[in-house]
Amino acid sequence: MKPRGNLVRLKQFQVNEKRRQLHQLDIMIADFERMARELDFQINAEETKAGISDVNHFAYPTFAKAARLRRDNVKNSQSDLLRQRTAAEPCLAEAEAELSKAQMLESRSGRGHDLEPGNRSAMIG
Repeated sequence: MKPRGNLVRLKQFQVNEKRRQLHQLDIMIADFERMARELDFQINAEETKAGISDVNHFAYPTFAKAARLRRDNVKNSQSDLLRQRTAAEPCLAEAEAELSKAQMLESRSGRGHDLEPGNRSAMIG
């Protein structure tokens, strides 16, 4: 195996891995957004049912309090994931740049073209 071909494959793997990580973060962020909306709906339904929307009221529904706390935790987790995604984007750009450089090196060396169909010089010898 040629070292430059291995380098290109390694860089391609790294780019694919970074893209997969970003995609996973996007999925988790969307899931957390959906969970927060569902919790908001449950909180509103419970407050409407009890007729009390003041969190500090002594008769505020316990379920609504718990749902609010969970919703806040979900939103905090979502914010953390957004920060991770923001940090991961430059890593992907860097990996793509390294892949591009490796591909240019491979094409410049001409080694990537030795096994093209119709290149009889690669078959001689």
